[in-house]
Amino acid sequence: MELIGEGIREAFRLIFTGDGQVYAIAARSLAVSGVATAIGLTIGSLLGLVLGTRSFVGRNLVLSLVNTGMALPPVVVGLFVFMVLVRDGPLGRLHLLFTPAAMVLAQAIIVTPIVTALTAAAIQGLHPRLRLQILALGASRWQWAWLMFKEARLPLLAAVMLGFGAAIHEVGASLMVGGNIKDETRVLTTATVLETQKGNFETAIALSVILLLVMYAVNLALTLIQQRRRPL
Repeated sequence: MELIGEGIREAFRLIFTGDGQVYAIAARSLAVSGVATAIGLTIGSLLGLVLGTRSFVGRNLVLSLVNTGMALPPVVVGLFVFMVLVRDGPLGRLHLLFTPAAMVLAQAIIVTPIVTALTAAAIQGLHPRLRLQILALGASRWQWAWLMFKEARLPLLAAVMLGFGAAIHEVGASLMVGGNIKDETRVLTTATVLETQKGNFETAIALSVILLLVMYAVNLALTLIQQRRRPL
């Protein structure tokens, strides 16, 4: 318990003394995971809309694959991205391995199935006649899509929270494709692993506390947006 207490005190010391290194690591975590979540949201919401409104041969198979993708092991994703970006890989000439861009790609792959599956479920939960009513009023395809997302906004925001959480707390893929390079690809999770391996448990606990605070702050903001009441 004393070790945990020291770690929590160290966390607040690092926060309130303005430790530049910790601030940079936290900002990098937010940037990488934020961009990855935005990519996953864009792709996943559109795929989820299609899966939630269209009927086609093999749809259940695709849904099963998407639902399975919600539990993708990060190390498997990391291995896949590593093989794609390694020098002899299909995208090796882009020299993205061990850069923040590689971490964004890996995290986006983790986020996309989560958003896709939850979006499809949210859209399927809407009234079956809603789509026809919107189109009957003369809405374009993009207006129809926007209104469908608007009606399903509560579960969609929950999908964003879950996707962002899966991205920012992920460590396996980030280590494999980012390399945990100081001032370049080191984020809160990989920094925590490094400090633990070095035996700096107080610092590791402090970084973990900061990670939890960052996640809480982002989820609080999204929850306030989600629970905001519409004017009567």
